[in-house]
Amino acid sequence: MTLTLEQIAKLSGGEIEGDPETKITGAASLAEATVHEVSFFNNPRYLAQLRKTRAAAVIVPRDFSEQIGAAVIRTPNPAKAFEQVVTKFAPPPIKFAPGIHPSAVIHPRAKLGDHISIQPLVVIEAGARIGSRAVIGAGSYIGHDVVVGDDCMIYPRVTIRERCRLGARVILHSGAVIGADGFGFELTAKGQEKVPQIGIVQIDDDVEIGANTTIDRARFGRTWIQEGAKIDNLVQVAHNVVIGKHTVIAAQTGIAGSVRIGKRVMIGGQAGIIGHIEIADGTMIGAQTGVSKNLNGGVWWGTPSVPLKEAKVQLAWVRRLGEFFERVKKIEAKLKE
Repeated sequence: MTLTLEQIAKLSGGEIEGDPETKITGAASLAEATVHEVSFFNNPRYLAQLRKTRAAAVIVPRDFSEQIGAAVIRTPNPAKAFEQVVTKFAPPPIKFAPGIHPSAVIHPRAKLGDHISIQPLVVIEAGARIGSRAVIGAGSYIGHDVVVGDDCMIYPRVTIRERCRLGARVILHSGAVIGADGFGFELTAKGQEKVPQIGIVQIDDDVEIGANTTIDRARFGRTWIQEGAKIDNLVQVAHNVVIGKHTVIAAQTGIAGSVRIGKRVMIGGQAGIIGHIEIADGTMIGAQTGVSKNLNGGVWWGTPSVPLKEAKVQLAWVRRLGEFFERVKKIEAKLKE
């Protein structure tokens, strides 16, 4: 596809500074854009890349004042405008036609909705219910009495174990395991004895869960991922955890059992959260933070977690320790004299 700068400006709601007839054949980052592509600039941290970019045009904020060689399209929100442009240049989305592949194994007591797509080598057990327009990707397993809501997208090789429940428009990426046993053992005279894990996982409407993420079933009751939550790849959610509405969790985070996370919480990558604590609505947790106590809002970082401002001060102190030691040695040497 080819668009003119004028067409891109109309698409993004921007104002052009440059030749409106310039032809654009694609969109890319500042560092990778070619002379026929458009890019965007929205963060001063990338100013050096902006000055070096080969892009034919750059979408910038309205108050942009830098002089560059490329044409400029001024918009209130360059990132959102660029997203609209990228969508135009993107290939059409892959669609799965309704139907059941002959290699799928579906129990006679499973109930299937209208216009669903069941891909090769899927297994659907007795009592499972699949909502209308759902897509079950190749090699996926849907356990006994599982409920999958309308318009769900289950990518290849997802496992949903017995009795778990998915709402509408849930997206599960490849390798996700929903409803594996929670990690519960008791030490006895005979060794570690397994504590039965008889609860379920409940995933509400519009949740998206990344590749190879694991969400364990509850010891009793439910592990509950509430409406609109977004969980990245390689996240571990233990038994009886509750994750509130519209919370976002980045990759490699580990959440121990019975944690309660509020609404609109943001958790950075590789964070670790100890069990049986509560994290209040709107809390922000930085990457690699170790959370060992209840958090009542605010921004937290470090291990153990402390308020961000305090964490930065502590980090500055640590980096100056070498300088302090040298000063102390000099003072000690003078005192000995």
